[in-house]
Amino acid sequence: MVPAASPVHHHDHAHGHSHAHGHDHSHAHVHDAASPHPAQAAPWSILRMTMAARLAAALAVCAVLWGVVLLAMR
Repeated sequence: MVPAASPVHHHDHAHGHSHAHGHDHSHAHVHDAASPHPAQAAPWSILRMTMAARLAAALAVCAVLWGVVLLAMR
């Protein structure tokens, strides 16, 4: 949880001058847990693939990686 923007603090010291600590605590993107981001539609998700599609994708990735290994061994 990100704290809300706080005002700039000015400290007056006894030795005659003041220090203005201008720390900018403003955030362009502030929200708390009570108002989370809305869900966004994922363009692609492995969770929505069928088991056959997941297996085919895994085999394709495996084949590509073995190709990289065999190419590197040349």
